[in-house]
Amino acid sequence: MSGKKEQWGSRWGFIAASIGMAIGTGNIWRFPRVAAKNGGGPFLIAWTVALLVWSIPLLMGEMVIGKKTRLGTVGSFRDFLGKKFTWMGTWIAGVCLLIMFYYSVVMGWCMKYFTLSVTGTFEAGTGIEQTERIWNVFTTTPSQTILFHFIAMLIAGFIIYKGVTAGIERASKIMIPTLFALLLIALFRAVTLPGASQGLEYLFSPKLHMLADPKIWLEAFTQSAWSTGAGWGFIITYAVYTKESEDIGGNCMIMGLGNNLGALVAGMTVLPAIFALSPSGEFANQALSAGNQGITFIYLAQLFSRMPAGNILAALFFLTMSIAALSSLLPMIEVGVRNVMDMGMGRKKATLIVVVGGFLLGIPSAYSLQFLDNQDWVWGVGLLVSGLFVAIALIKYGLEGIRTKEINIPTADFKVGKWWNRCIKLFPVLFVIITGWWVKQAISWYPDNWWNPLETFSVGTIALQWILLIIFAFITQNYLREKIVEGPMTYSELEDLNKTNS
Repeated sequence: MSGKKEQWGSRWGFIAASIGMAIGTGNIWRFPRVAAKNGGGPFLIAWTVALLVWSIPLLMGEMVIGKKTRLGTVGSFRDFLGKKFTWMGTWIAGVCLLIMFYYSVVMGWCMKYFTLSVTGTFEAGTGIEQTERIWNVFTTTPSQTILFHFIAMLIAGFIIYKGVTAGIERASKIMIPTLFALLLIALFRAVTLPGASQGLEYLFSPKLHMLADPKIWLEAFTQSAWSTGAGWGFIITYAVYTKESEDIGGNCMIMGLGNNLGALVAGMTVLPAIFALSPSGEFANQALSAGNQGITFIYLAQLFSRMPAGNILAALFFLTMSIAALSSLLPMIEVGVRNVMDMGMGRKKATLIVVVGGFLLGIPSAYSLQFLDNQDWVWGVGLLVSGLFVAIALIKYGLEGIRTKEINIPTADFKVGKWWNRCIKLFPVLFVIITGWWVKQAISWYPDNWWNPLETFSVGTIALQWILLIIFAFITQNYLREKIVEGPMTYSELEDLNKTNS
């Protein structure tokens, strides 16, 4: 652990950064589509249950691990679970960084479309053919996609370079209120459009009989797990900088509910806009059935052109997307930086290494949409494995001891009951069910060559890349567990190390 001891300046700063971690582009361009595809109301019920029994309990467990060990994912698993499990921490860091490589590309897309909006590209009367052509030209022009990927990494890297308080916390205190303000402006405009009520009805229609469909529950748990950041290693990393008196239960409840609130506002904005501005119900359903990229960068861009002051609203929307992407990209980079710092390197040098490496290794995703889709498929499912490792660590350490001694500390405002123990114990079962469902889905897509690692969404490509990461984690295990400093360290020890590194 290197450099001056870093710590969040306030509880609000930590919560703002954590909510920003959760509210990413997926909440804005994935949640509305998934909710609509799964019946609206029934999905919202299942999604809320998933938040309470999966995501929030896991976030609490991650916060305990990070706060107790004061180390990044690799060192925390070494100290919390045992030296022979160091590889699990490497897996979590690896998955997070592999997602970072292409996530900065997505942030680049958002920034590009913000510039297109500001320059008046989506003028009145712009049709689907035109917005589709704009999208295709942009994504097949590597000089553009790589440039905006570079800008995204540069902005995020600069904030991480500034440190926890002066960088991440200060940026989050500005970004998160701005993000919610922009979402509320977009919400107000969307729901006041003629015909917007159809979109709200689509989102909130009860259809309780659909709760008997297991697919809705699986989709809801998957969306919650991915969107809250549970299992990503984010909170393990951010918890390193928390105070000893930090309220784990209360903070994680606020994080989870803040994430869901942001997603709900996005859903109440996107769906009414699509239904109100679509020429027909069939067109609206076509937009909703499009892929994530389609609904945002093709359909919504065209729909904005139908609004009065559409370019301004489009600019606000894509600015919101850019901020959401940045607030999630920051903890991805910080996961890498924290692990490098744990090996004795200063923040500035560690940030340069991670950011430059992230830019270079993100170029294939910027160059090829197919490669990006493959990485999103492989490591999105890989996050479920990361969550499983966190649950295993908590169970092995002792759930009741964690709950009574680490979570329910005397200064905690929110006391956690034994329901938390049960939820963590249930996690391996839920993991088997959800992962099994995804494997079954993938096999149905490629019944004859589901094993082929060259297919974008195959089981074979997941298996091959997971095996390679596991091999890397095992090969580097002995080196990393010896290289990473012991933690937690006292302030005087940190100061001495700081003088040495200087």
